[in-house]
Amino acid sequence: MSASRLSRRRAITLAGAGVAGVAGVAAGAGALARGGAERASADQGAAAGAVPFHGEHQAGITTPAQDRLHFVAFDVVTKDRARLVELLGEWTAAAARMTAGKDAGVIGAVGGVPEAPPDDTGEALGLPPSQLTLTVGFGPTLFRDAQGRDRFGLAGRRPAALVDLPHFAGDALRPEISGGDLCVQACANDPQVAVHAIRNLARIGMGVVSVRWSQLGFGRTSSTSTGQATPRNLFGFKDGTANLKAEDGGLLREHLWVQPGDGPDWMTGGSYLVTRKIRMIVETWDRSSLVEQEQIVGRTKGSGAPLGKGDEFDEPDFAAKGDDGQPVIAATSHVRLAHPDANDGARLLRRGYNFVDGSDGLGRLDAGLFFIAYQRDPRKQFVPIQTRLARNDAMNEYLRHVSSGIFACPPGVRDGGDHWGRALFG
Repeated sequence: MSASRLSRRRAITLAGAGVAGVAGVAAGAGALARGGAERASADQGAAAGAVPFHGEHQAGITTPAQDRLHFVAFDVVTKDRARLVELLGEWTAAAARMTAGKDAGVIGAVGGVPEAPPDDTGEALGLPPSQLTLTVGFGPTLFRDAQGRDRFGLAGRRPAALVDLPHFAGDALRPEISGGDLCVQACANDPQVAVHAIRNLARIGMGVVSVRWSQLGFGRTSSTSTGQATPRNLFGFKDGTANLKAEDGGLLREHLWVQPGDGPDWMTGGSYLVTRKIRMIVETWDRSSLVEQEQIVGRTKGSGAPLGKGDEFDEPDFAAKGDDGQPVIAATSHVRLAHPDANDGARLLRRGYNFVDGSDGLGRLDAGLFFIAYQRDPRKQFVPIQTRLARNDAMNEYLRHVSSGIFACPPGVRDGGDHWGRALFG
């Protein structure tokens, strides 16, 4: 065999070995990619799955916070108690279907007679449940309206904890986007699924209720499970580090769920919801130095650790002083004022969302936080905490509270024979 033929054969052999090596690397990379894809697929599957609708407590409270929100407050426009109760039953049936990934009605968006309106609006056709949860609450005006009328014979059943929130220092509330007889919180990992749910409840309620105000939200601002990382608000800081978590059984009984004897019985197992739309003056904040921002919050912006500490979940040391003799965490910092140690141990379960509602007409973003907090008794939790914050929090320079609401959220719907509000109206 000639040297040239040997050379060619050697080259072919080496090339083959090279191809085999590349193929081996590719196969390994492919296996890694498949493993990553399988994990991503599993994560996506969980995010697209269904959250059980029936249970001891309403879903959407301790449920791991989803990515998107559509919150709506309704005014009841009917004077007929029986029709209102009927609507709550219709809503419950629709909610159970939609949270399972089905159409709002039995016939659906495309299954009915062509000459008749569909009983689902259709924009969620083909979409998975996306962990949709629907949580209902009853406002103070359902029990006695602004004119003092007891429209539905419920005045004597209003919980003492369903207080009219006081005026807090700095409030600039707009009545047209505050309050409401009823509320529904829709959370999902797909905004179209959340909007579809609210749209269909509004459609079903036509003539019985009317939309008073609603709010879209994105980018949850709290984690409600130990499996979730702490998200950031529009100031760029981690928000809700010390939040109550679904896994905190004892703390949830103490701070979140209405207990037997708290009164009234129809609220046992439920919770009280406070909403606040908080406009953030982001343009002014963005011109503040990093050190000033961190002093106002009381945490480092990067890691989220309390000032003077190294980890996000380290307990703040409020006694620590700097070289200048001043507290490391300022007396007017948000972390110090909101901490349970400053509020007789009171804690909240927060599950708020960021919002951007266009511009304010003055060349600034209309952006901020739609604050949502659940608790066992607002008189002992939200009201004293917010009173202290409103008076002393250095962050107030950058905030405007423009909307407010409080609602009694009853316990969960137990089974197919139960419905929202059954114990209240029974």
